[in-house]
Amino acid sequence: MKIAVLSGKGGTGKTFVSVNLASAISKSLYVDCDVEAPNGGLFFSEMTPQLKEQTVNVKVPQINANKCNQCRTCIDFCHFHALAMIGNQVKVFDDLCHSCGGCALFCEAGAIEEIEVPIGKFYQSTDSDINPQLLLGEMNLGEASGVPIIAELYRQIEAIENQSHHTVVVDCPPGSACMTMESIKEADYCVIVAEPTRFGAHNLKMVYELATRFHKPVGVVINKALEGDHLDPSTIFCQENGIRILMKIPFDERLGRFLSQGEIIAQFDPTYQEIFESLYGKIEEAYDETITHA
Repeated sequence: MKIAVLSGKGGTGKTFVSVNLASAISKSLYVDCDVEAPNGGLFFSEMTPQLKEQTVNVKVPQINANKCNQCRTCIDFCHFHALAMIGNQVKVFDDLCHSCGGCALFCEAGAIEEIEVPIGKFYQSTDSDINPQLLLGEMNLGEASGVPIIAELYRQIEAIENQSHHTVVVDCPPGSACMTMESIKEADYCVIVAEPTRFGAHNLKMVYELATRFHKPVGVVINKALEGDHLDPSTIFCQENGIRILMKIPFDERLGRFLSQGEIIAQFDPTYQEIFESLYGKIEEAYDETITHA
């Protein structure tokens, strides 16, 4: 099962839930798809020597001016406006290119060649005995999109799943933009981490709508819940929309100290180990129900 952990914004506790959940599962793969600002690996720093680095490249068109006859076929083909005629030469805007290869395919003059350009890296565990296994993406500074890196991470997930059966915990980018969409489209179940505030409910609604557009089953974890506040805005939103609240994690000052030191509290505190084992059990139960009713 692939569990995607989302949030409407940064700071809700998405990575906190992701790393503790992955640690509480007996055989898991933690995948950091928050490639623009990856920090999940900080919690597994002792495993860094066991990580293998690989570069992620994308194909970008390169125009041979000597062959180009300015027919504009490539420009008319590109719906992303990554090509434009400037003077009597075709200009390529790399940041807009989606590496579909169509411009090269339709160029009758053979003036377009695709070259590989690095946009980021991923790091993968080499020691099969550690748990969780790690797969961490990282986008190069200045790149416009990390979608190709996330797509590569999912190809690696598939290869790992073919070799062994791991529960996959995907730490998604915050928000609801393209990288988040790429992170959830192959997921089996979505866990949205929300804060018990009006702003938290607003962002919860945004990400919930995204997940339902992809027809994904959804459960919610309300983090930083205050004792006695049973009708916070995020809870009310879930109740009004029939969304399962998997768990409420109470506000705990100790969590701030553990997080600031890059430590996973489930590994130190039996109470939190039980909390996240229970969360995994509830996710399994909810997912099994969706399969039964499908």
